[in-house]
Amino acid sequence: MSGEVVSAARVYRELLKAVVKHVGKEDHKVHLTDFVKQEFRKNVNSDSTREKINLARNYTYLINSIHAQKDLLFSYNIAVDRTEEMKRVLGKSAASVGLRLPEVYQA
Repeated sequence: MSGEVVSAARVYRELLKAVVKHVGKEDHKVHLTDFVKQEFRKNVNSDSTREKINLARNYTYLINSIHAQKDLLFSYNIAVDRTEEMKRVLGKSAASVGLRLPEVYQA
């Protein structure tokens, strides 16, 4: 039983992290995170719980995969103005070493 609880907690954290990262945490988008929290806090029987945990794991994988594919497609499209993408990449690179971008690159 404790293995299932640990697995459920890990899936819960991964799903919330994916929702916040890809959907956002603004006030008008908070209904999805509230729904996820509500579903994980429900007490249901064991069989249903396993199915819901598996569904949550698959949904997390789907969200992350869709956004990875979208980023990949945008990176391959030459006709698209890539200044915003380059700013994002530069920001990530700077943040990974503990720096910030100059004000010129800030939006």
